Amino acid sequence: MTAPPPVVHVVDDDASLRSALAGLLRASGFEVRAYESAGDFLLDDTATRGGCLLLDLRLAGPSGLDLQDALVRRGVRMPIVFLSAHGDVAACARAMKAGAVDFLEKPVERGPLLAAIRTALARDTAQAATADRLADLQARFASLTPREREVLDGVVCGKLNKQIAHDIGVAERTVKTHRAQVMSKMGADSAAMLGRIVEQLAPLPQSPGPPTAG
Repeated sequence: MTAPPPVVHVVDDDASLRSALAGLLRASGFEVRAYESAGDFLLDDTATRGGCLLLDLRLAGPSGLDLQDALVRRGVRMPIVFLSAHGDVAACARAMKAGAVDFLEKPVERGPLLAAIRTALARDTAQAATADRLADLQARFASLTPREREVLDGVVCGKLNKQIAHDIGVAERTVKTHRAQVMSKMGADSAAMLGRIVEQLAPLPQSPGPPTAG
C-alpha cells in the first residue's frame, strides 16, 4: 500500500495567504488542511494525530504562541513552523525555546518554506518512531511477572545469578530460567543491551524487595 502524503496544517487568519500557502504546498506533494484560527484547529479532533503545523504568529483571537502553549500543555509534540510579518525577536526566541522548528518572516519564499516543512515532517516521523518503540518496550515490560522484574533489577545492577538468587530467596537455576525469559520478552541479547532498554523505560516501577523475617 502507498503511504498517505504528509499532512501540513496551515493556521492563518488571512484568507488569501492561507489559500496561497495551501496551493503551494499541495503542488509540492503535501496534503494540506487549512484553518482560520487556533480554535478551529483545536476543534478538529484529527488535527494533532500527525504531520506538522504552519502557524501564523498573530491571529485573530488566541495567537500562534497561545496555540503552541496549548499543545504543549496537552502533551502534543507536533512540529511547528511559525510565520510572522513583524520580525518579533522576543516571540521568535519564545517559540524556538518551546520547540518550534523554524520562524520565517512574511513574505516567505518558496525554498526556505519547503525546507522548513520538510524538516518539521522529518521530526514528526522520528518522534512517531520513537513513540512506537517506547510503547513496544512498555508492553514488553508489562508482560514480565513480578519475579522476572526482580531478576531484571538484579541483572541491570550487574549482579551474578547466585547473588540475585540469594537476594530474592530462590535457587540459582530458577534465576537462570527467569533471566532467559526476561531476555526473550525484552528482546535483549546481553545484559548491556538490557540495561540500555531499561534506561529508555526509566523510571521503572520499583520491584518489591526480598521478603524479610517477621
